[in-house]
Amino acid sequence: MAELQKTYNSMPARYPELRGQVAVVTGSSRGIGAGIAARLAREGMRVVVHGLDADETTHTTAALHACGADVRAVIGDVRDAAVIEGLFDAAAHCGRLDLWVNNAALLKRFHSDALTAAELDAQLDVNVRVPTLCAVRAAHLMRSQGSGNIINISSVGGLRAQFPGLPYGLTKGALDALTRGLAIDLGDAGIRVNAVAPGWTPHSVTPETDGDYLREVSAYVPLRTWGTAADIGAMVAFLASPDARYITGQTFYVDGGLTAQLHPPTLAI
Repeated sequence: MAELQKTYNSMPARYPELRGQVAVVTGSSRGIGAGIAARLAREGMRVVVHGLDADETTHTTAALHACGADVRAVIGDVRDAAVIEGLFDAAAHCGRLDLWVNNAALLKRFHSDALTAAELDAQLDVNVRVPTLCAVRAAHLMRSQGSGNIINISSVGGLRAQFPGLPYGLTKGALDALTRGLAIDLGDAGIRVNAVAPGWTPHSVTPETDGDYLREVSAYVPLRTWGTAADIGAMVAFLASPDARYITGQTFYVDGGLTAQLHPPTLAI
């Protein structure tokens, strides 16, 4: 709780126009999702926090509440129709829906000879099918308001193949395609659709306990450091703000330059 509160308090609120708006962030009980929820709450948005684990989701919501944020929790698997209903009901309780963030995902990567049909189906379901249906339903509500934002959390793996990388990269590439397709479909309704693709953003390591590992992997990133959940939250807040009013259908790589390089340092081709 203390770490999330520290993150919340370290974030500047830059977009006063977001205050009072309503956001739903799937998969926001931990990691990047929690960072996104914290930044949006810091901007004064009313945020629906969602997570698979009850204790984790309650913990995150309580931490943000303690900071003075207006947040509410929905717990469960996004593959459960009742959980999706709960997310939309929570937004309805707030009276509107201004931002939907598709962040929940399954992140498992296999060599092709180890990929099973069951694993492929699971990742297509959580990483593609659910975000698509949620975005379409969110857009229907936003259309009646005449404005809104949908932001998909993609990955550098949607652009550059990782090894091993199946089927995760495949699903994130599909999410990027969804972003473009929805953007041109919904532009006339005043709804913008964009994606944010994080680079190396550790979820479960800290400088205090894993400093050597972080420094070792960071050596392969042009900026020589790792990303944080706050970095992703900052991009999401910008894209949701009026400052991004003329941006739609784009995928933004918040990756320290990772996708810009042909090869990492010391490993020249």
